[in-house]
Amino acid sequence: MLPESLIYLNNAATSWPKAPGVTEAVAQALRQPPGAANRGGIEDFDVMGALRKELCCVLGVTDPSRIALGANATWGLNVGIFGLGLTAGDCVLTTKAEHNSVLRPLYALSQGAGVKVHYLDTDRFGRVPVGTWSAAIAKLQPQLCVCTHASNVTGAVNDVAALAAAAHAGGALLLLDVAQSLGWLDVALEEWGVDLAAFTGHKYLLGPQGIGGLYVRPGLDLIPHLVGGTGIHSDSELMPPEMPLHLEAGTGNEPGAYGLLAALSWLRENPLTADAHDAIEAELQFLKAALSELGAIVIDPGPGGTPVLSFTFADMTPQDIGSLLCDSYDIVVRTGLHCAPYIFSCLDVDPTEGTVRVSLSRFTIHAEILAFIEAMRDIITSSAGWS
Repeated sequence: MLPESLIYLNNAATSWPKAPGVTEAVAQALRQPPGAANRGGIEDFDVMGALRKELCCVLGVTDPSRIALGANATWGLNVGIFGLGLTAGDCVLTTKAEHNSVLRPLYALSQGAGVKVHYLDTDRFGRVPVGTWSAAIAKLQPQLCVCTHASNVTGAVNDVAALAAAAHAGGALLLLDVAQSLGWLDVALEEWGVDLAAFTGHKYLLGPQGIGGLYVRPGLDLIPHLVGGTGIHSDSELMPPEMPLHLEAGTGNEPGAYGLLAALSWLRENPLTADAHDAIEAELQFLKAALSELGAIVIDPGPGGTPVLSFTFADMTPQDIGSLLCDSYDIVVRTGLHCAPYIFSCLDVDPTEGTVRVSLSRFTIHAEILAFIEAMRDIITSSAGWS
């Protein structure tokens, strides 16, 4: 049982609370007979098809069949990275801001297939400098470039259109990770010229865990990373050639799809307006100023990013701060390396300890921010007394 006083500030990991209607949609999906999904179930509603159409709107794409559904952004990144058939001597350019969902598949490619991987430094806020990116592409001539739209550590946002244009000018494809931005920032994959994009439903789309996917632009074919049943062409030893079944082996997460569809429907009816963005941005700036006054070292990439704030204190570890916040004040934050271990060398942060990360949502209220600040004041005052 959760304490009534719980303050949840870890939305960059998994959002909570969810959009209204998500819980009911998942429960209803579990109560009713399963859908067909090419497997002889109930045919009255194609939830996967409806979900793809809604996803087109938030991804900025026009063809629902180019959206393959899977478990999460990690699934999508693996499908994209391994699906290109890169071999020994090929090169991948990525950045030190990336999540382990990028770093680990690329490491596996480098070890198993001999693919060369180059990790580009970010600036001290976690952004990728376009000039540095372009110069690296000209020098390395990569087949694939991989980057995140927004840093999960600092909230800094990259200029995706410029990064995509530079990649294409150098003959490379761009795989974009929009796990941290989708649902909070406008995403326009076709307009930006993105070739592949991995997403998840459980962050700022306000949907359940276990549902996400990969967008693959028209004309680009991938080698399936997973193979298995699809419900059609069962007499073939190969995966069906048509998208999205080409990349969708096995039974899909139908309850999760109903939940994400409910979340997207709610978001469409209750869009995140400019005023709402400004209100959360004001809360974030208020929080940054208060933490700075308490002596925190705040990483501040400026306005316009995701509602994420990372900070450290000179005399306390992030882990100690997080434990005290949770155990003594019922406040949930994230501490450590946030699954993005390489970025800290660019941020001048101890790469063995990382940061305390606070991440807001559209449901965060001012009273929760004030309670967090008071808890931090208590912790810092007590720490000073101990020393």
